[in-house]
Amino acid sequence: MWDAIVIGSGISGLAAGAALSRAGKRVLLLEQHMTPGGQTQTYRRGDWTFATGVHYLAGVGPSYRAGGRFGRVIGQFGRLLDWLSDGQIQFAPLANPYDIVRLPGFEFGIEHPEAAYRSALLERFPHDAADIDRWFDACHAAREQAYALLALHSAPLWATFALHMLRGADLNRWARHTLADELARISNDKLRAVLGTRWPDHGAPPSRAPFIEHAIVTGAYNEGAYYPVGGPARFAEVLAPLVSAAGGELRLGADVRRIVVERGRAAGVVYSAGGEDREERARHVIGAMGAANIVRALDPAVAHEWQQQVQAMQPGLSFLLLSIGFDGDIAAAGASSANVWIHESTEIERIWTYPGDGDAPGLFVSFQSLKDPAYRGLPTAEVLAMVDSGSFAQWLGDAQAPRQASYLALKEKCAARMLAQFGRHFPSLAGMVRFHELATPVTQQHYARTPAGSIYGTELSAERMTGPVLRVRTPVPGLALAGQDVFGPGLPGSFASGLYAAAAVEPTLWPRLLQA
Repeated sequence: MWDAIVIGSGISGLAAGAALSRAGKRVLLLEQHMTPGGQTQTYRRGDWTFATGVHYLAGVGPSYRAGGRFGRVIGQFGRLLDWLSDGQIQFAPLANPYDIVRLPGFEFGIEHPEAAYRSALLERFPHDAADIDRWFDACHAAREQAYALLALHSAPLWATFALHMLRGADLNRWARHTLADELARISNDKLRAVLGTRWPDHGAPPSRAPFIEHAIVTGAYNEGAYYPVGGPARFAEVLAPLVSAAGGELRLGADVRRIVVERGRAAGVVYSAGGEDREERARHVIGAMGAANIVRALDPAVAHEWQQQVQAMQPGLSFLLLSIGFDGDIAAAGASSANVWIHESTEIERIWTYPGDGDAPGLFVSFQSLKDPAYRGLPTAEVLAMVDSGSFAQWLGDAQAPRQASYLALKEKCAARMLAQFGRHFPSLAGMVRFHELATPVTQQHYARTPAGSIYGTELSAERMTGPVLRVRTPVPGLALAGQDVFGPGLPGSFASGLYAAAAVEPTLWPRLLQA
């Protein structure tokens, strides 16, 4: 019997397994794919190496202890990662400005620290000073709720009840106040676009996104943006060996089919590997493969009401990811380590409803090879467009989809459109392109098992943020939940969820988490 079984080796599963191993527990870490790391893994195509999901990170720079209570929450990622990895994972700063917003005939660079960003806005929009001040005041007020949100999703039931009594009204007010609500107070359409353009960082369009989440995610970069030296694969390279060093094991190609529940308590899992079903037993199970996948692995009679609540939640938006390989000096041709947010109009909420028809309303461009000082190989870029996965609905959940001519035709059409659109925005780079490959919602669902191929799992909403459904502690004793569905989208939130799930299993970890 294992002390714990962790399902999924993304950053949350790696964090949970490594933390429990640090506490002397024997952990079985199961991964359905043949490469560990989830959205942090990288892959090679000839002389090019591409990242799947990490484009920049916050909370890992030398000043991550700064910024008051909110800064302490954000900096917890860097401090706990240092402890867990013995400082083996290093980070390189991006350029400053680290995010560049491009609108038709307009460009603006978002700098850090916040004072520099604010000054640049006031210089560029001198007649909108009152709106700018009001925006930053709202961001600061919303971020003050960060501690309460963290506690809400990780504390025992009695503590969350007390928290709701003390802070519930404020939390609900901020969670139901959308990004669109706050942007509506801005009169200048270009200023609105700059302030709201980064909503794909949390995956919910302004009309649905709780403003508090936008304030937390964008504010995290006020102390700088960073990239892991050696690429995102470093997370698995460093953290996975901690599991085996403590007597645990990482098993790849292990597709969990069922969570075993006996006498009302999670007691193990049944998984498929090599065409055979196998069963492993444990005192605790941590599900880090998405809440929807966890409930599908449970008997319908177990915590039935909770399962229905999870199943009623909608998946978030999906995306198309075009990986581009170049031959030549892309830095000399105008590329940099900064991210470029391109919108074809000031209507920043628009997504690509019918991919392949016309241009994408917006593109996110990341030159990963210029972010990593240890990168060796030909230069690369990743170009992302937010899409409605409905265009791919007929192939989602179909294992044979990648071989179907109709799917391949749509995929090639989308790739050609995105490549041409990229070339128009970066004409000096267009002639250097030597390779491209497109990932679709079908690709995302196949490798990450996210519902409808969504980029961040369950849709971000007020109900998800403040409701009782997606929390570390589930209604099934012995079963904890980790991943983006718990604390929120992105790598730091997923990492934190894994650590808090580990602490729910092994309480001796709490002093380390609270100390950080």
